[in-house]
Amino acid sequence: MRGWRFKDFTDSGEVKTPFERLLSIFQDLLVYTSGDVAEALAWLAELDKEYQLTDQSYGLGDFIQELIDKGLLQQDEEKQSYRPAKKMELALRQRALRDIFGSIQKSKKGDHNTVRSGRGDEFTSDLKPYEFGDALENLALSESLKNAQINHGLDEFRMTTSDLEVRDTYYQSQVSTVLMIDISHSMILYGEDRITPAKKVAMALSEYITTRFPKDTLDILVFGDDAWPVEIKDLPYLKVGPYHTNTVAGLELAMKMLRKRRNPNKQVFMITDGKPTCIKKGKKYYKNSFGLDRQIINRTLNLAGRFRKMNIPITTFMIARDPYLVQFVDRFTKANNGKAFYSNLDGLGEFIFMDYKDGKRRQG
Repeated sequence: MRGWRFKDFTDSGEVKTPFERLLSIFQDLLVYTSGDVAEALAWLAELDKEYQLTDQSYGLGDFIQELIDKGLLQQDEEKQSYRPAKKMELALRQRALRDIFGSIQKSKKGDHNTVRSGRGDEFTSDLKPYEFGDALENLALSESLKNAQINHGLDEFRMTTSDLEVRDTYYQSQVSTVLMIDISHSMILYGEDRITPAKKVAMALSEYITTRFPKDTLDILVFGDDAWPVEIKDLPYLKVGPYHTNTVAGLELAMKMLRKRRNPNKQVFMITDGKPTCIKKGKKYYKNSFGLDRQIINRTLNLAGRFRKMNIPITTFMIARDPYLVQFVDRFTKANNGKAFYSNLDGLGEFIFMDYKDGKRRQG
């Protein structure tokens, strides 16, 4: 039987310059080293020795100078070293967006459409008869005059409400989002680097939200033993600390952030490797890294339920596939009626998507 055979596509046919080839590797190293330019360049030099990334016509010195000339690196005069410029930070987020959400097609910027029409805030190409309550600034004057002329003639010209037409509009909803990032020690435990993929997902999400939905608001926090806010520009430089995982503290700060937003549409994105291991009792910390502690789990699940009652969905990006960690995220997501993405460390773009609201599971 004849048919089509498919195989992995390995050559795009695009010819990259030496700078573009080195930049791709250097950007990965920058995220891995949390923005330490000197360490990233040292790693790049080692890779160059092993894989001959450069030649006599274009060396690492040329690459560094081109980074400076293109405004991707800035000199830190106090430390007599280089640091990533804002242009590089933007490039890192854009690259993460392409790598992780590369399949997303371009669409109109800015908003989440609703199915309601009428007194909205964006015009459509349609006209509709005037109804009481329609804004007069939406009046389609030419069409209304034409209707009046047809209905009443020129000799006894007059205009009534039945002649009026207005430009139809639709609502553009705005969403307030909190992005939570786990920086506990488990994100680098047992030799597994989970924080680098987590940073890439965080950068991709932040770039996607800020560029595709500029009317939305985005707050970002990290959580370990405690939780505290960070800015978008800090994402490539996040480091894991000697922390336990206080998911409760992260959720409580997220709730506090969202309460300050008057927007009725709210959501939380949480990037983690799963298991909460810490809560705060008064001024003291209760910690347990072994298994799933009932006290810690119950506090976390209760908060998930509170978010559900407030109609705030939580989408969890799980940077692990360990069965007992996945089991907890399943319980957490069910309690919130939210969504979860599961990914292994080898293929960040290959998420297993679980939507408990719709009861669907699919590869994404």
